[in-house]
Amino acid sequence: MTKPDADLFEFLLRMGDTTLILGHRLSEWCGKAPVLEEDIALANTALDLIGQTQMWLGLAGEVEGKGRTADDLAMLRDAWDFRCALLVQQPNGDFAQTIMRQFLFDHWHLDALCKLAHHSNDQVAAIAAKASKEVTYHAERSADLVIRLGDGTEESHSRMQAALDLLYPFVGELFTFSVEDLRPDYDAKVEAILTEATLTIPDSRFAHLGGLSGTRHSEHLGHLLSQMQWLQRAYPGDTW
Repeated sequence: MTKPDADLFEFLLRMGDTTLILGHRLSEWCGKAPVLEEDIALANTALDLIGQTQMWLGLAGEVEGKGRTADDLAMLRDAWDFRCALLVQQPNGDFAQTIMRQFLFDHWHLDALCKLAHHSNDQVAAIAAKASKEVTYHAERSADLVIRLGDGTEESHSRMQAALDLLYPFVGELFTFSVEDLRPDYDAKVEAILTEATLTIPDSRFAHLGGLSGTRHSEHLGHLLSQMQWLQRAYPGDTW
């Protein structure tokens, strides 16, 4: 590949791997969410993200030019080859942790997609424009839940604050992906919502994770992939 193609391939892996891993994380809630409405909503969000993965990794396979499909890239790479954000690799934890992870990701994701909808590559722009329609709903829903739970009972507020303290340090890495100029708008939007939710951003809000920003996988990713890929690994090339 030429350098521009290699850079585009890397970018497409970052987008596709990130939506893939978060989609899989959310799918782990199927049948386990606190109420039926949330069970269905989380499953639908997971399906949206997996659909976006199909587009990002499908285009990555075309750009690479080695005949690999989206399924090949998703199921036949090892953890160290994945480019997903550390935020989405974090375990679901309790419901508060899952919703806070989704909220912090959604607002970056929506802003990034809106910018990418004007990308010079027509295929990237088309994927971003299509995905942004789904992610608009994701961002609205997660913001509403953060406000309701953060400004809810003493118990729900405590859990949401603990989730924010745990996950906010991972936000900085998102802006090393491609669109760092989105950070000021992101900070303003997220801080306004968290203020309405009566939640306090931890002091780590200005950290960009230093050396971690270049880390492609965490200890959680290997375990997750062993679950996600086991059937394809056990029966390589089989069809159903």
